[in-house]
Amino acid sequence: MKGTTKAVNVHEAKTHFSKLLAAVAKGQRITICKDGTPVAQLGPVETPIPIRRPGLLKGRVTIADDFDAPLPPDLVGTFEGRL
Repeated sequence: MKGTTKAVNVHEAKTHFSKLLAAVAKGQRITICKDGTPVAQLGPVETPIPIRRPGLLKGRVTIADDFDAPLPPDLVGTFEGRL
């Protein structure tokens, strides 16, 4: 179904709008026609993939030297429900 186009008239579009949206969510495009003339197209939203830029937060984030040190026993007990 992905990439296919389906033409429907205005009445059918209004009557079956939820079903048409479900088809669009799967990648189908819907052409809406009035008196046999295409007037609108319903299609999936093209969401751009954000560009990752390494180092964007350089100098703004710090990691403590003891980041991976074991937690104190009392805090571990709290997490484990013993205290």
